[in-house]
Amino acid sequence: MSVETQKETLGFQTEVKQLLHLMIHSLYSNKEIFLRELISNASDAVDKLRFEALSKPELLEGGSELKIRVSFDKDAKTVTLEDNGIGMSREDAITHLGTIAKSGTADFMKNLSGDQKKDSHLIGQFGVGFYSAFIVADKVEVFSRRAGLDASEGVHWSSKGEGEFEIATIDKADRGTRIVLHLKSGEDEFADGYRLRNIIKKYSDHIALPIELPKEQAAAEGEDKPAQEWEVVNRASALWTRPRTEVKDEEYQEFYKHIAHDYENPLSWSHNKVEGKLEYSSLLYVPARAPFDLYQREAPKGLKLYVQRVFVMDQAESFLPLYLRFIKGVVDSNDLSLNVSREILQKDPIIDSMKSALTKRVLDMLEKLAKNEPEQYKGFWKNFGQVMKEGPAEDFANKEKIAGLLRFASTQGEEGEQVVSLAEYLARAKEGQDKIYYLTGETYAQVKNSPHLEVFRKKGIEVLLLTDRIDEWLMSYLNDFDGKSFVDVARGDLDLGNLDSEEEKKEAEEVAKAKEGLVERIKTALGDAVSEVRVSHRLTDSPAILAIGEQDLGLQMRQILEASGQKVPDSKPIFEFNPAHPLIEKLDGEQSEERFGDLSHILFDQAALAAGDSLKDPAAYVRRLNKLLVELSV
Repeated sequence: MSVETQKETLGFQTEVKQLLHLMIHSLYSNKEIFLRELISNASDAVDKLRFEALSKPELLEGGSELKIRVSFDKDAKTVTLEDNGIGMSREDAITHLGTIAKSGTADFMKNLSGDQKKDSHLIGQFGVGFYSAFIVADKVEVFSRRAGLDASEGVHWSSKGEGEFEIATIDKADRGTRIVLHLKSGEDEFADGYRLRNIIKKYSDHIALPIELPKEQAAAEGEDKPAQEWEVVNRASALWTRPRTEVKDEEYQEFYKHIAHDYENPLSWSHNKVEGKLEYSSLLYVPARAPFDLYQREAPKGLKLYVQRVFVMDQAESFLPLYLRFIKGVVDSNDLSLNVSREILQKDPIIDSMKSALTKRVLDMLEKLAKNEPEQYKGFWKNFGQVMKEGPAEDFANKEKIAGLLRFASTQGEEGEQVVSLAEYLARAKEGQDKIYYLTGETYAQVKNSPHLEVFRKKGIEVLLLTDRIDEWLMSYLNDFDGKSFVDVARGDLDLGNLDSEEEKKEAEEVAKAKEGLVERIKTALGDAVSEVRVSHRLTDSPAILAIGEQDLGLQMRQILEASGQKVPDSKPIFEFNPAHPLIEKLDGEQSEERFGDLSHILFDQAALAAGDSLKDPAAYVRRLNKLLVELSV
């Protein structure tokens, strides 16, 4: 045993303490995943060494045969996992083993409920890498040295998972990491070659480097124990390079869990090999759930990039657009040089071609999922719908394809659920309907009960109800779908085209002409508060509404810009009134101009509230309303 120097005892980061306590005191239903997690970490360490050695071959230190070894000692009740990958320095060990450096973990900890059964399942879903060792071990030791450092700069890390860890400097001749698990009482089953072999075959058969176990050898009577021999127990071939017909669904699922650090199976995957002008293989996955950091645009994202089966980059962002950042997978190219960097990737025309093809492949995969597994697609949309809505603005070439994947709530859809596709909407459109009607707002209840929908209810015309914060921005990039243009029912002068009969159009013209005097009186009363006053064709039950000018920002966009501190262009609404409503009839007959002005302002403010807007002068509204109530009570 090497002499330890610079030994010190340090405390875990708060989140780690909580996590370790939860693991150690929870009955974890799937304990064997600790080996999968540790092997995945070892595989990543080897990948990192391969990549760094491209420019610094001396890091291989004369040992280019990269592998992972798993061994056990029944008497000592230990399981040991060793890799000859990149290894860790003392600083690395403190950073990576004393804190949880993975993004999203703080959010993960907030989701813990205190219910051990529920929380232990959440741990499994999240994947906990190195810390999963404490599921089966009451003491964990790590011996490591980073490639390129002197043998005297090895590090020994140890902990019993009770809030502290010890770290010391040791001599370590070989680069890489050795983890020794001292098994808890009752976990002896893992100190067994047959058990370990089965776990490796089940979870890690896809790892693209050899995983070795000791060969079972018996010494002849009177002979010394033979020298230890090792045998490879996994296929050790890159899964994406194998023909699809040779890969089982279970293997695809386990490989996804390995690269995504996810516990659940993916919703779907696509495995393809492209030959010809460009040569590359890809294996792309649609996750079943959203990661914690989906809306953190700076969070790690992208595919694992291999060049001629050599790992080059962990999060290669250049192969898919940002709105598909949730997609996990691998791309392996024969047409890129091994010394690629992020800067080179951004400028390489080959990447543009691959990005275009991979994007279409993902969209095809989602189309297939929506068509064949509508219930699963519902789950996908719930998790990733808002991210998909970024697509039309970012990916003009695939705008129509993306639009076909969008889902909305509607006046005829399920209560508040975004389940209606644009194709379904058009399939049940009224005869003669050449527009797709929609309404944006803050909440489903608000838009569902909006006065803007009254004429559509009367005529049985379906309207899409858009309540996500991103929706108004989305619709500014969606002009049409399948040849039908989109119409915001709260914007401009509503024209239902062929859905209005000639008689209805003629009657509307006559009413508008007859009420020209009332229009002028209201416009005078409201003054600068409005850009226009007109008779409404939208209303059947309400007295008045506010419409938005064709070129003006909608309420949703105004609120987003104001919340972000940006200056919002000045615009005034259009006041529309329903001439057949009793309140408007009374207003028309009002002789007092002062009372007429108060009533006009009350109707204006009520219309603003119905639209989900805030009043510019709430005190004036209350004062006018109180005045009216007093007059009525006299």
